[in-house]
Amino acid sequence: MDQPFIVALDFSSKEEVQSFLQLFSDTSLFVKVGMELYFQEGPTIIDELKQRGHYIFLDLKLHDIPNTVKRTMKGLAKLGVDLVNVHASGGSAMMRAALEGLEEGTPNGMKRPRCIAVTQLTSTSEQMLVHELLVDRTMKDTVLHYASLAHDSGLDGVVCSAQEVPLLRARFGPTFITVTPGIRFANEAKGDQVRVVTPNEAKQLGTTYIVVGRSITKAHDPHEAYERLKREWDGEQ
Repeated sequence: MDQPFIVALDFSSKEEVQSFLQLFSDTSLFVKVGMELYFQEGPTIIDELKQRGHYIFLDLKLHDIPNTVKRTMKGLAKLGVDLVNVHASGGSAMMRAALEGLEEGTPNGMKRPRCIAVTQLTSTSEQMLVHELLVDRTMKDTVLHYASLAHDSGLDGVVCSAQEVPLLRARFGPTFITVTPGIRFANEAKGDQVRVVTPNEAKQLGTTYIVVGRSITKAHDPHEAYERLKREWDGEQ
């Protein structure tokens, strides 16, 4: 999984996924399976993606009492995915329970899925944080606090905006994973995201992985859009 690009398979059916992946028959992608796809197709979609040779980020954002999260992660570990996540706002006990479940559920001879925590969604603005979520700290303070809880709980990293990556790098060093959604090509509309950056800005900020969905999956030519992503990451036009 040395490639820094995670393609979000934001589809509702296996047929849509198959149609999209036919364009990448010669490429091993790192893909994200979120709630929309997983809740429609279940574990069978994971098996199919693995058979095609793709790496998988199972993005279910678990957030529940520790025991429920532990048992759920124990089951998810058997699927053989590469990356899973929880909400950091579930607290330290829940995050530690998630790791325990993954350790217990990972079959012998297989590597435990890496586990990261969502700090604040990239659709969350500073105004929403204060007026709707009643958090009286700045976005950076909140993200850093949640990331500290995740780090101290033993998690492998966090989901955050690329704008917050330098702050986390300074505190936790280069091995702490940062997965950053909210990526848009240069001159592209933000959509429902708020804290967004371009691929090259994300690289300059030092993130580990960027998540790109609609910019590729809804493109007229998804394969060319993926190539454009690689060019923009490297600062090419």
